[in-house]
Amino acid sequence: MLKIVEKTKIWFAMSLLIIVIGMGFMATKGLNLGIDFKGGTALTVGMNQQFNKADVDKIVDKVAKGEYLSKTVNDGKNIEITVKSDVLSADQIATMVRDINTNFKSSKLISQNTVGGSIGSELESKAIKALIFATICMLIYVGLRFEFKFGAAAIIALLHDVLITVGVYAVFRIPVNATFIAAILTVIGYSINDTIVIFDRIRENQRIMRKASVEQIVNKSITQTLSRSINTVMTVLISIIAVYALVPSIRELSGPLIIGIAVGCYSSIFIASPVWVLLKNRKKKATA
Repeated sequence: MLKIVEKTKIWFAMSLLIIVIGMGFMATKGLNLGIDFKGGTALTVGMNQQFNKADVDKIVDKVAKGEYLSKTVNDGKNIEITVKSDVLSADQIATMVRDINTNFKSSKLISQNTVGGSIGSELESKAIKALIFATICMLIYVGLRFEFKFGAAAIIALLHDVLITVGVYAVFRIPVNATFIAAILTVIGYSINDTIVIFDRIRENQRIMRKASVEQIVNKSITQTLSRSINTVMTVLISIIAVYALVPSIRELSGPLIIGIAVGCYSSIFIASPVWVLLKNRKKKATA
């Protein structure tokens, strides 16, 4: 039987260190918000020919001065390049597109979308509200299905997952767009499911192991569900990593999913259950 609870301080210290580093970067540099939140323009140009991305980037950089993101999409039929920037004026965009067309005769502007700053602020506000709403609903669900201490432990684990995922994006300055919010909500749903599996086993073992301590019950429950948790998350991660590697167009979604699901598996085992033990023991001391 694994001794997970006995090493609670180690698990908490590791997570706290990562979270503090991430929050430190957020406090000093902030998140690298994409045009979905800051406002800006996204262009998609169909190249219709093989090309060197660096050559296109040189053209874009003449007007964007390094303040842009570019991505190539090649699905085997169409070759496109997407450029996103929040510093381009209408005249600069026209100049850039004209220069691309001059250097690449087969190229053609496919789409141009502009997001205003006020719309970006509204989207950011709604994204935060969505995260809060989802968290409250899960707290209520887990609290009703099990008990409030299970719900509180699960929410702490979910906040842990979100903070680490956001922290990684802050440290590495990865752009955050609306797709990132969808990924975070998906991670929350996946992580709570993994946590509930362990909590359900804890509840079952409480009925069977009546004379055992809370720590023994949790260690036994984690040991019994560990292989299931690891096997499940590995199959999911293999699929998402394959998508990330082979389908560049949706990396904004698959990227945070890889980080969040891996962290969610860790928190279900090493954070949620030990937190529940702490809450359970605190109640015992209060009633003693």
